[in-house]
Amino acid sequence: MAAVSFTTFYESKAITSTTADAGADVVYTVPASHDGEVTLLLVTNSGTHGTGHDSINIQVYHSDTDSYTNILRAHTVARGDSYNVLGPSLLYLHAGDTVLAHKSAGTLDVSISGKQYYNPVRTI
Repeated sequence: MAAVSFTTFYESKAITSTTADAGADVVYTVPASHDGEVTLLLVTNSGTHGTGHDSINIQVYHSDTDSYTNILRAHTVARGDSYNVLGPSLLYLHAGDTVLAHKSAGTLDVSISGKQYYNPVRTI
């Protein structure tokens, strides 16, 4: 069996947006002619003031259907803590699909990593 060729990716984004859908912060977009396999989606609350919590929303924009799906809605993350959104699961995306995030308040970062597979039949 031949090995499947892939490249890896990693992105990290400080979330500033407080609005959903097209107004949310783009964390990662699958390039044209590729499929994406997300292996880690991590939310970190780097706030240090007090012991409060801030909430995060993670969405996926599906380019082929021009629609948004919520994969995490108003999840609270304690200040100084992190949350692994996917756990042991994987998230599969196609060319043009985008992972977005918006927050209620606070200092939240979203980090994402995974694999990109070249697929010449995928277009945006």
